[in-house]
Amino acid sequence: MTYDLFIGDRLFSSWSMRGWLMLEKFDLPYRTHMIGLYSGTMAEDIKPLAPARLVPALRLPDGTVVGESLAMAETLAERHPEAGLWPKDPSARATARWLCAEMVAGFSTLRGECPMQLKQCWQGYKPSSETLNDLERIETLWHHARDVSGSTTGPLFGTYSLADVFYTPVAARIIGYGLPVSDVNRQYCLDLLSDPTVRQWRAMGLTVNYAAFPYPQDLSSRPWPVGGRTDASAVSGTNSINSACPYSGKPVTHVLELNERLWGFCNAFCRDKTVADPEAWPKFTAMVADVNDS
Repeated sequence: MTYDLFIGDRLFSSWSMRGWLMLEKFDLPYRTHMIGLYSGTMAEDIKPLAPARLVPALRLPDGTVVGESLAMAETLAERHPEAGLWPKDPSARATARWLCAEMVAGFSTLRGECPMQLKQCWQGYKPSSETLNDLERIETLWHHARDVSGSTTGPLFGTYSLADVFYTPVAARIIGYGLPVSDVNRQYCLDLLSDPTVRQWRAMGLTVNYAAFPYPQDLSSRPWPVGGRTDASAVSGTNSINSACPYSGKPVTHVLELNERLWGFCNAFCRDKTVADPEAWPKFTAMVADVNDS
């Protein structure tokens, strides 16, 4: 039983990130299909999913198409009660649903003025009063979630849930634009963005080059705070320490250099996502550790 998930560009599609985290974080089987949001092919790419018109979209194993993130979340939670997408406690579960529903319906100024981008952190951004109002409301909801759950740090309801999925792109906006929130909530944002799964999503997004970077700002920037710097670089040739790709096990065709050593992969995507953030990939780091220990 494998789902088909249709997503847009990883660096910028906040809703696609939510759809992917629903499946990836809860170990549900899926295949990913890209929809060209910025290549001009979106209308044609999404035709087979009609009447769905936005990403993400989910095709169930029986062929049923589910559009809209909240409908996808409820469908997956219903089909996989053992996965724990919602909190177990009834009060926490009801509150988590409330937070997700308000995320879907609200915060339009924050979303409009601060489009998600995962490449860098803008410096000196000045939010409008309406965006500040959205941030105040978000902090109120997060505080309420912790009152209900009793959790003071980490996931809002003690264990990771769909509430954390839905607010991860909000965390990216807060960090990416340097928006004002309490120290506790800034740490929550960094915790969400430090998750290896989120780091992998960002690293895959960085494999795409854009002739004109979407959502530019006339501001200086600093590196992304988690995995924002890398000492790895793509190099030519096929000579490497390893003979098989750490992800697929297939023969090496592309190589990166890290700490004066060459490591091989089965295609450019595997190599480039690793160049973007080497420490985000457990199979790669395990391979490096094995060689270092031998």
